[in-house]
Amino acid sequence: MKLPASKEAKLRYMATCFTTLEKGDFVLCKTTGEKIPLDELKYWNVDRQEAYVDAEASLRRQRSLEEGEES
Repeated sequence: MKLPASKEAKLRYMATCFTTLEKGDFVLCKTTGEKIPLDELKYWNVDRQEAYVDAEASLRRQRSLEEGEES
């Protein structure tokens, strides 16, 4: 039996939750590019509307922005 292909979701991140704009199974970590299953998503930035695989990835992203590496 062939498993259905997974699809990237499009979300709107809010302070304590997120809403689904386009259905999918995962989002991509802005820092690492890793797929994050929606049921495991715990870290995001509301202002930048970005998801992160873990707290370390979030911190690395913040530091890179402070150093002007990427916008």
